[in-house]
Amino acid sequence: MPAHPATIRFRDPQIEMAHGAGGKASRRLVEGLFAPLLFDGAPTPLNDAACVELSGTRVAITTDSFVVKPLTFPGGSIGELAVNGTVNDLAVSGARPEALVVSCVLEAGLATAVLEAEIRAMAKAARAAGVRIMGGDTKVVEHGKADQMYVTTTGVGGLMPGVTVDAQSVRAGDKILLSGPIGDHGITILLARGELDFEADLRSDTRSVFPLVEALVRAAGPGVRWMRDPTRGGAATSLNELARDCGLGMVLFEDQIPVRDMVRGACELLGLDPLHIANEGQFLAVVSPEYADAAMNALALAPGGSEVQVIGEVRKQPAGSVLVTTLYGGSRIVDMLVGDPLPRIC
Repeated sequence: MPAHPATIRFRDPQIEMAHGAGGKASRRLVEGLFAPLLFDGAPTPLNDAACVELSGTRVAITTDSFVVKPLTFPGGSIGELAVNGTVNDLAVSGARPEALVVSCVLEAGLATAVLEAEIRAMAKAARAAGVRIMGGDTKVVEHGKADQMYVTTTGVGGLMPGVTVDAQSVRAGDKILLSGPIGDHGITILLARGELDFEADLRSDTRSVFPLVEALVRAAGPGVRWMRDPTRGGAATSLNELARDCGLGMVLFEDQIPVRDMVRGACELLGLDPLHIANEGQFLAVVSPEYADAAMNALALAPGGSEVQVIGEVRKQPAGSVLVTTLYGGSRIVDMLVGDPLPRIC
């Protein structure tokens, strides 16, 4: 029997695409329906991975599903994305990724050559990330009942010593680090669909961030408070979740947030904020001020970390919110993603 009676707070009459976009609707669904029924009614932190103890060993476990369209895009494909996305959820939870299992839902009529290419992409990405694919499952559904193929990956990893990722440990004065430019993945997917009359030589940033996380932990482990890979909902949603969980304010300096000109231009054309656009190869970290320089130096010297930036700091106000300040003294509150501007990006 549940330790606490389940209180269902989700009142939406049906599931919409916005419920899978990673923003307010997604959080409302998870906190209002899934959590009360699956977690015995007790409050549970919503993190990228669950930490459990097995026979005296603490491990992290995570699972994710991928429904990207198109299957292939500049810089990557659904197979590579499925591996890297799960590896990254483990990495930002302070775990060394060790093993994955993979489940594929295939649509009847899918060309064997397409499937082979994606399985090869998974294998290549796993080798590059240093993880083993240990097993999986396959289902086939009728033609028209899926969008070519969906992939679900579950990963497990051992927690790294010397680092604890916990929103409750965040303090005013901590520095907010971003590993590199935001928005590349989401805008690349949109361009690959041909839905935007805009040409840009842009590639998805999909990659494993574990080498960067490992370098950060080695140099500044005791000062690392929190990490997150800002996928669905972008950096704004990740930081809003942190602000709400720790009760402090996240103040970002707009001129220090790395965004490629092509991404910025596409966002201006569409009326989108780059902070809401999905990423698949970057991560955010909150580091105590005394470890900030060591963290920056370690990340800048690590392969793929040359564009790391301190983009803001934690302050007491505005409590529970994200504030972006401009070079000219203006400021704006940036909320979680509302709606579903870029469906099926991961």
